[in-house]
Amino acid sequence: MSTKEQRTTDDESIDPEELLPEHSVLKLEEYLAMQDAIGNETRFRILYALKQQGEMSANQLKESLEMRPNNLHYHLGKLCDVGLVQNRKQNTPDSDGLFSYYVASGMGKAILEHGVEELMRREREFKDRYSS
Repeated sequence: MSTKEQRTTDDESIDPEELLPEHSVLKLEEYLAMQDAIGNETRFRILYALKQQGEMSANQLKESLEMRPNNLHYHLGKLCDVGLVQNRKQNTPDSDGLFSYYVASGMGKAILEHGVEELMRREREFKDRYSS
């Protein structure tokens, strides 16, 4: 067992970087940036809509979430910057022109499912369990 693996099994460690795998693809700061991004309600709602609906254009998101275009693009940019949303640009125009489509990345789906959504599910379970 490596020293890093040994330290991560100890309950005494207070260094959160020791939670990372030995050859982690992302740094602690990158994980924290993702968490910070979905800590904003607007960005959470955008990511949640993409997770639930799949690929959507900015126009579809704007209509679905009833947002102003400049506000939507600002928040989409933040989500794309941290890797929670991916932007796929259409290569050939159709009758409506060229569009960008947005989709929740694997990390985006995971951070929702195993983060905020999990907390919400557990709250419901605890409320049901302790209210009876």
